Amino acid sequence: MRGTLRVATVAVAAAAALTACTASGQEQDDPVMNQQEATTPAMTEDDEGTEVVLVDPDGGEVGTVWLDDEDGALEIEVAAGDLPPGFHGFHLHAIGVCEPDSPDPTDPTKVGDFLSAGGHVGADMADHGAHEGDLPSLLVDSTGAGRLTASTDAVTLEELMDDDGTAVMVHAGPDNFANIPERYAPNGPDADTLKTGDSGDRIACGVVGG
Repeated sequence: MRGTLRVATVAVAAAAALTACTASGQEQDDPVMNQQEATTPAMTEDDEGTEVVLVDPDGGEVGTVWLDDEDGALEIEVAAGDLPPGFHGFHLHAIGVCEPDSPDPTDPTKVGDFLSAGGHVGADMADHGAHEGDLPSLLVDSTGAGRLTASTDAVTLEELMDDDGTAVMVHAGPDNFANIPERYAPNGPDADTLKTGDSGDRIACGVVGG
């Protein structure tokens, strides 16, 4: 493990706001959903780094991720839309290949969406919750939009853009980070929990490098 995870900001996106008037004449903010706004990180023309497109298993674009090394940490910004509301596990996976209905590189008998991306970055070094590729969960609001900004010094952009690249992954369910109290599991988390945090299927994927 090269370092620890530092969360800068986590926020749900309402994409944009439109000012409207109520019957009493008071102003209120109504959410406005625009797919382009919901899936575009708040970057400027002066920013450098890598932009990654998130796609669903049908190949539809559902978001973008921006990555850049800054002040000794990898800065990560996510803007997504058209996703199921709720918390979603969000990780860096070891192989930059996002293929639907694909075999797991370590177990070809397992086939599923985006299994081609392999396991989490650093999964061979620690249990889940301490992988170099473990990141805060993405919270999606009732409109299907979500934004996340985080930083980690556990991995660099250069390392993510190695020969086989890396995949940015959104999962179907929340990530418990293998935090299972003993009153529920006296023997501790099981192997699946220690591997993935029980975040379930892979519903969006983007290729970094490769």
